[in-house]
Amino acid sequence: MKRGLGMSCKEIGDVFAQWNKGVLDSFLIEITRDIMYYNDEDGTPLVEKILDAAGQKGTGKWTAINALDMGQPVTLIGEAVFARCLSSLKGERIRASERLTGPTPSFSGNRQEVLDNLEQALYASKIISYTQGFMLMENAAQEYGWKLQKPEIALMWRGGCIIRSVFLKDITAAYRANPDLENLLFADFFNKAIQKAQTGWRDIVSKGALWGIPTPAFSTALSFYDGFRTKNLPANILQAQRDYFGAHTFRIKPEFANQNYPEGKDIHVNWTGRGGNVSASTYTA
Repeated sequence: MKRGLGMSCKEIGDVFAQWNKGVLDSFLIEITRDIMYYNDEDGTPLVEKILDAAGQKGTGKWTAINALDMGQPVTLIGEAVFARCLSSLKGERIRASERLTGPTPSFSGNRQEVLDNLEQALYASKIISYTQGFMLMENAAQEYGWKLQKPEIALMWRGGCIIRSVFLKDITAAYRANPDLENLLFADFFNKAIQKAQTGWRDIVSKGALWGIPTPAFSTALSFYDGFRTKNLPANILQAQRDYFGAHTFRIKPEFANQNYPEGKDIHVNWTGRGGNVSASTYTA
């Protein structure tokens, strides 16, 4: 809003105030509105004077580490942590701003349309964030033998928690309607919500790239969504590379299984037809 649309803190606060009346109604939207409205003693916005180097207590890092340990793609929280880390490199960023080139935002057009798309991008990314969080919890439940009450978990967050929001009631409803729901995105409500928000979401990520404005959370959320909905990812190339350089093996697709490539078995191929044996620890040329 500030860099792309040239909006003042007061104008940005007005947008957050409006958002807090709709699907984004939440504690964090509410306090961001208040922050944008808050002026220092000289009458200027205090937020403009705060050093742009974010601190952190570690909860996001713990979540990201747990996700890596569990092999779960909780990419949005991970990217949020890395964005804080990047912000802390203030001195380097100042020097980089003097040396590294990129586009300068120059907007002309319908500002309200961009703001509407921004609202959709935030809503869609929020859905992805909770989807990833529940994926991590479900995986941990299987690993440790937990019996999670997912509707109650969402209800618990609605009171006395910084992530509390009206949105959580929709998560509760989804898991109550289907306690065995495999993924939050498979719930009819969230499936339709993502479909509706998708055009605006993609527009904002595209504009961010073209204008040179970082959108780490929006971008990684969209990449996750597109990856998750893709039946065949290029991870087959990764597996072939891993087998080529380290004999890490691969598995064949069921429809291509045969005597040479049995289904469900770890397979290694001599990709070059020459040289010595390759293993995960040694290579003899």
